[in-house]
Amino acid sequence: MKNIHPVESVSALCALQKKIAGIGTRQQDSVPVPLGCAGLDAVLGGGLARGRLHEVFAAEPAENGSAAGFVAMLACLVSSGGAPLFWLREEAAGRHGFLHAPGLREIGIDPARMVLVVLPDPVALLRAAVDVVRCAAVGAAVIELWRRPRALDLTASRRLALAAEASGVTPLLLRIEAEPGPSAAQTRWSVSAAPSVALEARAPGRPAFTAELLRQRGRPDGGCWHLEWDRDGARFDAAPLSGAMVTSAADGSVEQGEWRRAG
Repeated sequence: MKNIHPVESVSALCALQKKIAGIGTRQQDSVPVPLGCAGLDAVLGGGLARGRLHEVFAAEPAENGSAAGFVAMLACLVSSGGAPLFWLREEAAGRHGFLHAPGLREIGIDPARMVLVVLPDPVALLRAAVDVVRCAAVGAAVIELWRRPRALDLTASRRLALAAEASGVTPLLLRIEAEPGPSAAQTRWSVSAAPSVALEARAPGRPAFTAELLRQRGRPDGGCWHLEWDRDGARFDAAPLSGAMVTSAADGSVEQGEWRRAG
């Protein structure tokens, strides 16, 4: 298993972009990707739109790990083949935990596909994020931002949205300890952990979430769904409302305070 790669400067990111370009560019489909839950997919017009900006909020601070896990699963859904997945975060966010390679495997992501980009501040992070999203060889880009940095305004989100529409890459804004504000995102979600039904022999159940659709551009807003992640099928299923509360991965590996840097 390869380590998740930390990238500590924009110059290093540029070198990575050149390497990725050698994979061969591919314009991703703009056809919506079904999430797997029929009712939710119908509300979304067939599924989550590729090549559009999507924004996910932790419902409350205790749900940071659940929101991170949900975003990782969306990245798995919207990317195809072995295309690299980028996760961009601020250097200061490291004190809250790190991505955990076994946890990524648990939800169906090969850690060798993940490129972790660590930037010094929100300005550098958003600038690098636009460059990443412009590269059509990227599978998906998670952009992790804490609270409400001044750099993340409507103009910044529009830059990301326009870059996504041009390349077909799907950027996923992970908002931690933040409140919704003006944004060019196609969809906006609030996510928390949900009860999970135990498997045979009382084994821990599948990762389960309550996902509320707060906003959707061009389509009706609203709706709340209880979802379970099917790792083998790489899809969400409607979750029954019984069982004990679990974290966003069966081993707790993406819960707040339980993230670890691979390697």
